[in-house]
Amino acid sequence: MRHGKTINHLGRTRSHRKAMLSNMANSLILNKRIVTTVAKAKALRKYVEPLLTKSKEDTTHNRRTIFSYLKSKDSIKTLFGEVSEKIANRNGGYTRIIKLGTRQGDAAETAMIELVDYNEVLLTASSAAPEKAKRTRRAGSAKKSDSVETTIPDAVVVEDEAPIADEVVTAPVVEDEAPVAEEVAEAAPVAEVEETPEIAASEDAPAEEKDSANEEPKTEA
Repeated sequence: MRHGKTINHLGRTRSHRKAMLSNMANSLILNKRIVTTVAKAKALRKYVEPLLTKSKEDTTHNRRTIFSYLKSKDSIKTLFGEVSEKIANRNGGYTRIIKLGTRQGDAAETAMIELVDYNEVLLTASSAAPEKAKRTRRAGSAKKSDSVETTIPDAVVVEDEAPIADEVVTAPVVEDEAPVAEEVAEAAPVAEVEETPEIAASEDAPAEEKDSANEEPKTEA
């Protein structure tokens, strides 16, 4: 079992593996990208990224340390020249591995490993794209609080309008009009009482005619 064994020996001896990774690191620094297998690309990333970090500080000690790994003056010159300027503002993650599928022959999984700061296509695309806000737990809670704040004014408006609706529903005017109707009903008999003298007068009219009829013969006599 391979408990605790994190180093991939790549099926080679120690000396052979060190020489292979050194040559691959030189090719990566000079050409900025190479195509190899996925296993070798992952091993090369662990090998070359510490060297790239040391190249940010141009000192004699760092130059000698990196030369002990690469064994190439051209690579040292390129690394401490243009590459160190490109990666000066980057805190790690100098390389990118892009899988390319299997190759014909042995069906090995291939990949391209490249220096991130030298892929101009992706850099221009990322600069043209709008920046997105970083999502954090606090940002999620802030969104929830914003949604709560937007709903609170609506609730207040509804509560303010509710008493107005209650005032409309209550009908004090109807209660005030009920006595008026009763007063009209009570006033009706009074009107009838007022009309009774006229009716009585009309009933007395034939009596006056009778008296006049009775009086006429008296005049003739």
